[in-house]
Amino acid sequence: MLELLLDADLYAPQYVGRRNLLVGGGRVLWIGVDEPQMPEELDVAVTDLGGARLIPGLIDAHAHLTGGGGEAGYASRVPPMRLTHFTLGGVTSAVGVLGTDDLTRTTAQLVATARAFEEEGLSAWCYTGGYHLPPTTLTGSVRGDIVHIDRVIGFGELALSDHRSSQPTLEEVLRIASECHVAGLMTGKAGVCHVHMGDGVRGFELIRRALDVSELPARVWHPTHVNRRRGLFDEALELAERGVTLDITAFPVAEGEDAYSAAEALERFLEADLDPTRVTVSSDGGGCLPHFDADGRISSYDVGSPLALAETIAELVARGQALEDVLPAFTSNVAHFLRLPRKGVIAPGADADLVVLDAQQRVRDVLCRGVWMVRGARPLVRGRFETSDGPGAAT
Repeated sequence: MLELLLDADLYAPQYVGRRNLLVGGGRVLWIGVDEPQMPEELDVAVTDLGGARLIPGLIDAHAHLTGGGGEAGYASRVPPMRLTHFTLGGVTSAVGVLGTDDLTRTTAQLVATARAFEEEGLSAWCYTGGYHLPPTTLTGSVRGDIVHIDRVIGFGELALSDHRSSQPTLEEVLRIASECHVAGLMTGKAGVCHVHMGDGVRGFELIRRALDVSELPARVWHPTHVNRRRGLFDEALELAERGVTLDITAFPVAEGEDAYSAAEALERFLEADLDPTRVTVSSDGGGCLPHFDADGRISSYDVGSPLALAETIAELVARGQALEDVLPAFTSNVAHFLRLPRKGVIAPGADADLVVLDAQQRVRDVLCRGVWMVRGARPLVRGRFETSDGPGAAT
């Protein structure tokens, strides 16, 4: 069915103004100022947005689709994610990762889960590998997985400066990054090495050395959790000057904690006179957010949520940031970096991944590839194993 959206205050993500849009076949077909006269034979559905803000669907570049955790015993393995975990937060595209547990959780499971989300209406991809080297793969090599598996677009999340990592050497890290880069050249995929940054004192040492001694372009590297320590974030800004794209994590930050919230970190990045396209924000959804004691044992933990992305946008606007200035880090920057050409923007030919915001910048309505998933902040479409008991509830 064709859908005509009237009187949208359009952020594409740049501010466009009041516009009407025609959607069909999962794509945006037309954008214009005047309401078009549609033939009755086309049976066009009409939705008047009444001047509400319309933004591109958010892209979560770091989510544990199959569930994360596992650092506090088998019972601490976080359950797999559900469709409404994403759609209720305005997330229309997600990239799955494996973390600490890349042994009982596998690349094969992650690929299958990404395809399941695709069937349910969410656009989904994943990385091969996980925290550790040698990497867990499906074909036997990182390059083979990226080249031969449609959903795999890079490698990650490789753990550095973390007591849970495999303590890789520079040579091992360069080998993985080179496989990512060459596979990206062969396929047109992102071919990135998505790097989990821990709390270790070495910080970005290995990535800095890789930039110094290898021919690999800076765009291969995509370090995440860069805001987990304030000193680490300062190091990250230096890498951004060298062409590295940083990934900020939207995790909760307690008052007085040596970390920056996602809103604070993005503000600092945008104030640093750096290339504004070299920053993304992800949720770590479904992942364990642990606190460790001096012996490396978990003292407490929380679970990341994709809802944090929309909450961060609302917080930034409340702090006085212009919506069009902060939106790219959640939309077009992610799509450009991950080479997802029909995502992250609202334009003719782009996928009809659209989010309507209410007056408080909260997610009100969500379209995934032209299908209404959420209306009035309530899900119209749930995953196959979800119930009506709440977001993500399983039978």
